[in-house]
Amino acid sequence: MRRRLGTRRPVRLGADEGQVSIEFLGMTPLILLTLVLVWQAVLVGYTFTLAGNAADEAVRAGTAASPGGAREAACSAAGLKDLPSAWRGDATVRCGGSGYVTADVLLKVPVLFPGLISFPATVHGHAGAVEEAKD
Repeated sequence: MRRRLGTRRPVRLGADEGQVSIEFLGMTPLILLTLVLVWQAVLVGYTFTLAGNAADEAVRAGTAASPGGAREAACSAAGLKDLPSAWRGDATVRCGGSGYVTADVLLKVPVLFPGLISFPATVHGHAGAVEEAKD
């Protein structure tokens, strides 16, 4: 059958009615899973950033304090000072050394919501600095 130029076939309206909704409903779990995994990756990265910063602050305070118990207390307090409360509860700050002071910070990574559940694995932050000279 020949078609004349300028004529159109009749369009069937409503043939794909609801198709987009069904496809979206089918993809929703995958979209949500992707968002959850991306959010968890953000929390892991943020925990690494917090651990590194806490170790830097701890070693900076440790180099200025006198060796012994005062150094350990100053180092631990400085390492915990700027941590958000959700990470501070399970945080461990250890300082040591003479001449070259080191600080190690261990933080637990939260699962989805900081402060509720933590992964069993920990993130390690480490920093070191030479002790300041006393006049």
